[in-house]
Amino acid sequence: MKKRGIINAQLSGLIAGLGHKDTFMIADGGMPIPKGVEIVDLALCGGVPSFGQVMDAVLDETEVEFYTLAEEITEKNPELLAYIKEKLPGVESEMISHLELKDRSKNLKFAIRTGEFTPYPNIILRAGVAFPA
Repeated sequence: MKKRGIINAQLSGLIAGLGHKDTFMIADGGMPIPKGVEIVDLALCGGVPSFGQVMDAVLDETEVEFYTLAEEITEKNPELLAYIKEKLPGVESEMISHLELKDRSKNLKFAIRTGEFTPYPNIILRAGVAFPA
């Protein structure tokens, strides 16, 4: 039995299988995930688990070199934006429209659905490398 970290077998396996430059998403309970993209559905009910709980667990096990957010988060959810920037200091990022974010989700390796019910808590993360370049 695994002693620590992510114990969800599906999610743990997908994270272990990430290669450099692979992209994946942490999303709210209502984000439409395109057909063909594997979904790790962790949502239990509104707010459970939260975006922050999932992000903390994922970042503890994943090297991230870049992330993409919907520009709407700036106005509609500045608290979550501040949290994301705090968790990913020095990591390059971009802001695009929510519509474009949804379009880009077609190319994800997988998506993690949370129970988050706040506006625009969706992030595309790009895997980095965990060893010095």
